[in-house]
Amino acid sequence: MMTGNEIREIFLKYFEDHGHTRVRSSPLLPANDPTLLFTNAGMNQFKDTFLGQEKREYVRAVSSQKCIRAGGKHNDLDEVGKTARHHTFFEMLGNFSFGDYFKKEAIEFALDLLLNVYGLPLNRLWFSVYKDDDEAARLWEEAGAPKDRILRFGEKDNFWQMGDTGPCGPCSEVHYYMGDDPDDPAKNRAELVNGPGDDTMEIWNLVFMQYERSLNDQGEIVQTNLPRPSVDTGAGLERLAVVLQGVKSNYDTDIIRPIINFTATLADRHYEPETQEGFAMRVIADHARSAAFAIADGILPGNEGRNYVLRKIMRRGIYQGHHTLGFEGPFFNKVANFVVDQMMGAFPELEAHREFIQKMVSLEEERFRSTLTVGLNKLDELFQSTKGAMPEYKALARLYDTFGTPRDLIRVGLEERGFTVDENHFNESFDQALQELQQTGGHEKAEAKAKANPVYAQVAERAGRSQFKGYAATHFDESVVVALIKGTEITSLVEGDEGEVVLDQTPFYSESGGQVGDVGTLTTANAFAKVLDTFSPVQGLIVHKVKLERGSLNVGQTVTAEVDVEKRDATRRNHTATHLMHAALREVLGTHVKQAGSVVAPTYLRFDFSHYQPLTQDEKEEIERLVNYHILRNEPVQTDEMAIEEAMQSGAMALFGEKYGEKVRVLSIKGAEGVFSKELCGGTHVRATGDIGLFKITSDESIASGVRRIRAITGVDAYERFRESEVLVDELSSGLRTSRGELPGLISRLQDELKKSRREADELRLKIATGSAGSSSNGDDSRDVAGVKVLAREASGLDASGMRQLSDTLLARIKSGVVVLGGTADGKVSLIVRTSDDLTSKVPAGQVIKELAPIVGGKGGGKTDMAQGGGTQPENLPKALEESYVVIERLVRT
Repeated sequence: MMTGNEIREIFLKYFEDHGHTRVRSSPLLPANDPTLLFTNAGMNQFKDTFLGQEKREYVRAVSSQKCIRAGGKHNDLDEVGKTARHHTFFEMLGNFSFGDYFKKEAIEFALDLLLNVYGLPLNRLWFSVYKDDDEAARLWEEAGAPKDRILRFGEKDNFWQMGDTGPCGPCSEVHYYMGDDPDDPAKNRAELVNGPGDDTMEIWNLVFMQYERSLNDQGEIVQTNLPRPSVDTGAGLERLAVVLQGVKSNYDTDIIRPIINFTATLADRHYEPETQEGFAMRVIADHARSAAFAIADGILPGNEGRNYVLRKIMRRGIYQGHHTLGFEGPFFNKVANFVVDQMMGAFPELEAHREFIQKMVSLEEERFRSTLTVGLNKLDELFQSTKGAMPEYKALARLYDTFGTPRDLIRVGLEERGFTVDENHFNESFDQALQELQQTGGHEKAEAKAKANPVYAQVAERAGRSQFKGYAATHFDESVVVALIKGTEITSLVEGDEGEVVLDQTPFYSESGGQVGDVGTLTTANAFAKVLDTFSPVQGLIVHKVKLERGSLNVGQTVTAEVDVEKRDATRRNHTATHLMHAALREVLGTHVKQAGSVVAPTYLRFDFSHYQPLTQDEKEEIERLVNYHILRNEPVQTDEMAIEEAMQSGAMALFGEKYGEKVRVLSIKGAEGVFSKELCGGTHVRATGDIGLFKITSDESIASGVRRIRAITGVDAYERFRESEVLVDELSSGLRTSRGELPGLISRLQDELKKSRREADELRLKIATGSAGSSSNGDDSRDVAGVKVLAREASGLDASGMRQLSDTLLARIKSGVVVLGGTADGKVSLIVRTSDDLTSKVPAGQVIKELAPIVGGKGGGKTDMAQGGGTQPENLPKALEESYVVIERLVRT
């Protein structure tokens, strides 16, 4: 029996032997594609190549791509564990042709591999083609497929398109009959292809991109032939393993079953597929694979976009473990760790990030346990608010979406309260409500399509790649204008115009990898244009955004291109410092630290990175020390150009979500004990670390679960920061008449004294407010309102805590009644209402505050015994306090 690892390697080796370049899986974090939450197909990393916006050094490729389908259009999350085929995480094997071979070779490769290498029996195979694709049907037959096993289907099953417009074409699928007795035509029959049941399943899809759909002037979609048709195929590794290992379910293959068995052992149970426990184990196995691979690729559980989807995946698995399998303590991190053991041979990044995967999974499990408690409380509150009626499905879905209350628990809660729940109806209604909620809630923002202006691709196709000369120079005299753009291509720009200029050669760096685009000037003898920004809308094309301040620019004209040197130098300092800081973070905090985003500008650098807790003062100081140590050593900054595979094998770090070509630049900085920093980077850098001058961290903050952000400055900006600090310390020392060394101790003592004085002042104000500091009042100046004691008074000068304490004291004095307090500070009003327990049904505090708060220009709310509010109109506080008697009387009498 072939193992999953053998099946993968045989596929990759077969196509390598047939002229394909083996391309490693791209990360699950899509590179430069805002239309995707996760990488979900083998063709994702080749999308720009298929669109003609990127050229590679090869025209044939093969890969085994990590994929997650959960959220958005491709969402299998709620089916996982219920069927034999659905997963959130899976591997997609694929071979690709970029304008090289087409249908004939793709079909011959597929049939040869399946029959002669994998050894599948022909009598179990079925072949489907698009209804009008006579060519594909003929080629399958010529390759050896029986004519009666070649079936035709319509657009739903056998036509692929990237979107409403763009590349598209017919596809051809290979299906496999898994049932008994393949020679029995009553069992192994055509109706089961794309039909009911699991006996016949698709194992390989061959997409033939031969058309392009576009809009004509009338807004109608027209279809034309592509000049260079391409091939994109996809075969699920797990499905191939099913047929080659002779099992019925993806979960029974050697790829996933060991994870299920490990989970069963942890739970001290046997795996029984048809039970609820068996379902839970399948969910946990799949979701632990998604969690381990996603976290290793820099995707962390959070509250937005793909991070939110990952959180839902993880919590669904964790819930099944605790609710169904009875785990009382953490377990999901152990399953994720087992996934690392299972898969690290094929995906070494798992082992490299094992510790971080463990930490993040453990943190999420801890958070979910506390969140589950909150969710259960929210469920109880919802049932209380409906007063015995069935809650709306939208309210139930909001508990799941916002608080993470599992839907199973919501359904059980309904049944426990006497509601008859049909599971199918519940799931349908719940799904519909959840979909409506998410469509308005923004969780699918990452699906919004970002279509680049097609003019850029047209210019790139006609003019070719822009040559970047900016590594060696910031001034170039012989740049030729090859295109001018102002919405569409134009032939000239005149004085006052803002537009875009494409040069054949340029020293201007286009925004990429976090580094901002260069600014500067383009000049001729008669023209002067300011370059406001530089960017690259399609790979290889550098576009200068300009404002023409004098003269005119024409296509074909030669210009002098000059970068603003001062800003470029400042940016270079910050960029090299970013690399040093990244290395220092990994040395101080651990190798789990990975870049999650950055901005490198002339005046600052910003660096987002994976880490699970705030930096301590000692850690920040050590990071600063390390970076400045390497600056003072004035180490050479070495740049080498090499193939991407060679770069990765040399130990260079690549950044997730960044797209690299086949040739890359590797930036290395040596230290006293070998290489300190080595990263793939196409940006501009200093020649030696001493050029940075000085480095200073200015802030550290959390921006998402498991992601932190550091801001820092270098060079003159860092010097100015230190100088300002020195001036501030001198002024404080002088003003407090102490030495610099004694300043921290003195400030600490003064803070303690201030806290003590404030506490004493608060206590005195509270005594005055309660009438016990020399006042003749006994504190009970309440009015009788319809038989209820009501005490309304102003209590300015107290903070929120003081007002609550005062309301408690006054309510205790009157025993039964209502207390209304109001105070003003800094132009704002605070209100608090307290109702004794015996009156909460007659005079709910929350209702009183809702009527009083608008009088002072605000709003409020709360429970029946205590409510708070506020406003922005302090002049109306006396009116609000007086109105409280009227409101309470009305409530008592109704």
